[in-house]
Amino acid sequence: MERLKSATMKILAVALIAMMCAIVVQVVCSAFDINPILSITSPLPLLGKAVTLNSLLDLQWHLLVITGLIPAGIVWLANKHVRVDFLYQNRSDRTRARIDLLGNLLFAAPFFALGLPAAWSFMMRAWSSDEGGRNGGLNDLWLIKAVLPLGLALLAVAILIETLRLIRASR
Repeated sequence: MERLKSATMKILAVALIAMMCAIVVQVVCSAFDINPILSITSPLPLLGKAVTLNSLLDLQWHLLVITGLIPAGIVWLANKHVRVDFLYQNRSDRTRARIDLLGNLLFAAPFFALGLPAAWSFMMRAWSSDEGGRNGGLNDLWLIKAVLPLGLALLAVAILIETLRLIRASR
């Protein structure tokens, strides 16, 4: 588990650096009115026939989604997520577990019951229409849209694991 977490963090760090580089290149090229940035004779997967300002913008959003959503489950399991601490002040461990359990059941469960099917449908519509970026953006937008149900599913599994732990701790 620790090795997987370490590898995931390294991949996410590279994605974050790539996102920052894409931002810098986009800003510089935009300032000098360079567009397209690179033309390619044979279309490449995701990029198509050119790297444009719009494709760099799409890439930034892709990387932001990946670096923000994929590690959410790890953050949750490590208990590093945002919480309302004033509810925890001067409470026993058992009461804290009950508060967390109630929050998972009242807020997380309905969110995932509605969000996972919607995210899947969102991705499937993009897949079936072979959705690509507009105005010279990235091709294959279904690929990044697939990260939404994947990331939500990973987070749902993490919260399910946490909920089972909380059930035991709240007794």
